[in-house]
Amino acid sequence: MPGIPNPVGRRRFLTGAAATGGLLVAAGTGSNPAAADPSGSGSPATPGAPGPATVVTPADQQYPDLITGNNTRWTSRPASVHLVNNTDQVIGVVREAVRTGVRLTVRGGGHCYEDFVHDPTVTMILDTARMNRVYFDPARRAVAVEAGATLLDVYERMYEEWGVTIPAGICHAVGVGGHIAGGGWGLLCRKHGLSIDHLYAVEVVVVDAEGAVRAVVATREPDDPHRDLWWAHTGGGGGNFGVITRYWFRSPGATGSNPGQVLPRPPQHVLIKAVSLPWDSISADEFSALAHNYANWHVAHRDPGGPYGGLCSYLELNHRSQGSIGLTTQLDATVPDAERLLEDYVAAVTAGVRTEQRPLSSTMGERNPMPQFFAARRIPWLQAMRFMGLTNGLLNDPTLRGEFKSAYMRAGFRQSHVDRIYRNLTSDTIDNPTVQVTLSSFGGQVNAVAPGDTAFPHRDSAFKMYWQILWSDPAEDERNVSWLRSFYGEIYAETGGVPVPDDVTDGCYLNYADADLSDPEVNRSDVPWHGLYYKENYPRLQRVKAAWDPRDMFHHRQSVRLPD
Repeated sequence: MPGIPNPVGRRRFLTGAAATGGLLVAAGTGSNPAAADPSGSGSPATPGAPGPATVVTPADQQYPDLITGNNTRWTSRPASVHLVNNTDQVIGVVREAVRTGVRLTVRGGGHCYEDFVHDPTVTMILDTARMNRVYFDPARRAVAVEAGATLLDVYERMYEEWGVTIPAGICHAVGVGGHIAGGGWGLLCRKHGLSIDHLYAVEVVVVDAEGAVRAVVATREPDDPHRDLWWAHTGGGGGNFGVITRYWFRSPGATGSNPGQVLPRPPQHVLIKAVSLPWDSISADEFSALAHNYANWHVAHRDPGGPYGGLCSYLELNHRSQGSIGLTTQLDATVPDAERLLEDYVAAVTAGVRTEQRPLSSTMGERNPMPQFFAARRIPWLQAMRFMGLTNGLLNDPTLRGEFKSAYMRAGFRQSHVDRIYRNLTSDTIDNPTVQVTLSSFGGQVNAVAPGDTAFPHRDSAFKMYWQILWSDPAEDERNVSWLRSFYGEIYAETGGVPVPDDVTDGCYLNYADADLSDPEVNRSDVPWHGLYYKENYPRLQRVKAAWDPRDMFHHRQSVRLPD
């Protein structure tokens, strides 16, 4: 799914971001990775015209296409949009923003759910979408990915060229800049963890207390003096510390300089199965059994390893007006007896549900129909990724508006939660088939990393919840936002309207940005918004903020705050 901005910006909502020793990349070398490489081993130079970035203003014809993201609720009116091709140009744009004292935001893929990029107060937007190269850097023995690359760019280049991947998101058009920085999860998370668990280094253009602008490369090396800047980009989110321009990926423990051995290999084939359950024959008891079965199965399989490590499954609890509930599952087809494992999983989730399973023949939220997968089919991995990432019929809708919310689950549902979900999804107070609560697999290898080892703290969860409502008419904004807000708040009425970290829930996903969490009328708990996103990691993120963005040059409604 999407990301908090690099802030990243174009093409879809989601579903959902160096050198050794913290080498500084001075202006004049940012456009050439080899120039930042003391070995001079020959990373290819960044393409693009030399000199300043392309500037688009309100007088230019293309301006309207650059001032909104995928969620068209948010539109900005900046004086200029700067289209950059390399790190040198990023440095130049940031220097201009510092010199003139204007507010700058950064856009990549366009998928930020909130107005963190496209805010009416923004004067200048820096657009990184043209920085989209994916290449192997032999000096760092890592795969470099520029911040404007989309997930499909990454998957195709990494897999077709070297047979490897990173366990990142599903939607093909999400930009990596914000997606990775916010944690970056996807269909391989239970097998290989999060994308940040394979992040070796990050290049960030930063502004110091005197207003000097430079590009810094920070690594996970223990002796890197800039290691905290690397750590902050392993779940701290974009738009907080500087402009992300490039990532380097190499798995911990990987050795050698063969690009085919520095990152995980996905399964050569996967099994995909998709079924639907018609609402007109689902009773309240069957709905309850379905939700509890899904939750309890994932709680029982939350630990790393085992034959189900390669499973990722979505239970799409749609509003009754959609007509049905969907269960879509992908499983590593190379594990022994994979077909039986998949059927056993579907049977476990649907136990006690007498409703006949049918093909998934209608659009569900962001996903197109998948009737051809009613019986499980074995598909090559990259073809499966293309299919799953491209089955979003809303990608090119220029009228799309939406509201989104999230929760991490550490344990099975309280019965009161299930009852309230059922009541809202069968309510006749709204008639919108895009309303859904999606339960998605988590845990597994994600939980093998300690909460403080990266900035991403949700390392004890079994599955994740995602609320969504979509529409196109601006006149319906208040009605739809209020309805989903009420639904969400009712579920967590006993904990102040939000999923506070406790024995059942574990806060919210940063990349599913939700400005309501900062509103005391909505979040009535004693856990502030940053406690829901970052938990105990927030004070350390504030220290990184003070060290690397002491002027608060990079900020939005839910950016990391400077310490008092």
